[in-house]
Amino acid sequence: MDNLSVEVSAVIEPEHLQPIDAGLSAFNMEIAGYNDHSPLSVVIRCNDSQKVLGGILGRTYLGMLFIDLVYLPSELRSKSLGEKLLTHAEEEGRNRGCISAFLYTISFQAPEFYKKHGWEEFGRIACLPEGSSRIFMKKTL
Repeated sequence: MDNLSVEVSAVIEPEHLQPIDAGLSAFNMEIAGYNDHSPLSVVIRCNDSQKVLGGILGRTYLGMLFIDLVYLPSELRSKSLGEKLLTHAEEEGRNRGCISAFLYTISFQAPEFYKKHGWEEFGRIACLPEGSSRIFMKKTL
């Protein structure tokens, strides 16, 4: 243990990611018998410029859809695009064999949007700014 050190960084380098990802994947493969981790991207793109304007980023793994990041610029909100993105993400999760989905949102973001689309809250943790909460949500697919 004398020749070990702990390093903290704001950057995740490939040399950080590779042994952690590979080690966890090998462990999960040993226990679960399979490894189906797969990234997921559902984006809205401008047809003229091909620029990505917003979307959903997540992953599927061991029967679960994880929605990690969701963003639409203000000018694209309230046009049913969020619903369209969410529907596509959920459908892709089902296509990949997922039986449930998980996300968290912040109280000042979109918890009511997700509730409207069948997601249910199962946990809440206070966070900053003062008076805000991280709201953990799930949905059976």
